[in-house]
Amino acid sequence: MLWPEAFKSTVKVGPDREIVSVYPYRNACPTSVWSAMIDKAERDILFGGYTNYFLWQEQPRLAQRLKTKCEAGCRVRFLLGTPDSPTTKAREENEDVPLTISTRIRITLDALEKMGDVDGLEHRFSEGHLAMSVFRMDDQMLVTPHLTGMLGHDSPTFHLRRLESDGVFDRFATHIETLWEEAQATCQPPAE
Repeated sequence: MLWPEAFKSTVKVGPDREIVSVYPYRNACPTSVWSAMIDKAERDILFGGYTNYFLWQEQPRLAQRLKTKCEAGCRVRFLLGTPDSPTTKAREENEDVPLTISTRIRITLDALEKMGDVDGLEHRFSEGHLAMSVFRMDDQMLVTPHLTGMLGHDSPTFHLRRLESDGVFDRFATHIETLWEEAQATCQPPAE
């Protein structure tokens, strides 16, 4: 090659080729990217955010779109934080914002409940993903490592596409699947 260094600096050839884009803030990732990933998914969608609240605000007709996905045989899962857990309460104190984490989780639970009984739609509760959200749609995902003292939308986000076995994508996919398998299928209602 005439200019091997110039080629290497412009064409990804290693594990970083699974990185499609990097955004300094989650809300800098265009809603059109989220929409395209959701709409193109055919097998499996896993929203592994602690609240997943923002999805209902930013994605038009999300409930209907997800129902349609399920009807076509796609599995749709939500991994949420436990609303009244000590972990959630501690994070709420850290964030110190009026729209609390437990409220945001309950907004997602309410949206899921309004969808009714849909085959292929599941949700579980976990404490293991408080510091990082992983949103997987088939062979693409958005990963948001949460920075201390910041809300999720203020944290960086990485758009990944699966291109190899045991690469960066698979490492995050294994992490979120492990959390899903260890998660609780039900949440105890708060004591009155």
